[in-house]
Amino acid sequence: MSTAPEDYVKLFTVEEANAALPLVRAIVKDLAELSRDVIERRQRLSHLAAGRSLDSDDPYASELAQIEQELEKDGQRLQEYVEELRHLGVEPKNGPDGLVDFPSLLDDRVVYLCWKLGEPEVAHWHEVDAGFAGRQSLTAGSVAESGDHETGGGYEM
Repeated sequence: MSTAPEDYVKLFTVEEANAALPLVRAIVKDLAELSRDVIERRQRLSHLAAGRSLDSDDPYASELAQIEQELEKDGQRLQEYVEELRHLGVEPKNGPDGLVDFPSLLDDRVVYLCWKLGEPEVAHWHEVDAGFAGRQSLTAGSVAESGDHETGGGYEM
């Protein structure tokens, strides 16, 4: 996993991440809902197909094949949501939970500003390799905007 600032589409300040939230929230909401739906339908399909020999004699073979095609289309839609977030510079981490990271700078190293669907604003961060379990609160007064960087800005604590 690269942690060089120039390897990211954008480095966000806390303010920039929060300003991007209306669009990010809309995309992540759609991503989370469709992710959960696809997971549920795949589980049901797996249960229905278990122990079946899906040959032409099976009366449900065509229906199951149609469900598979719909799931494939929805999988493509999920990938489009992921690519849309990445195009914005946001790193999707968990579709069903609506978890995303905004690359940022802290003391000249890349860290992630962490946001989860349902949270009112970006209020946490973690080291690149720490993940959600390593989230720390962005406490008031601990974050100051730094100067512009070639990759689009950052923050320092």
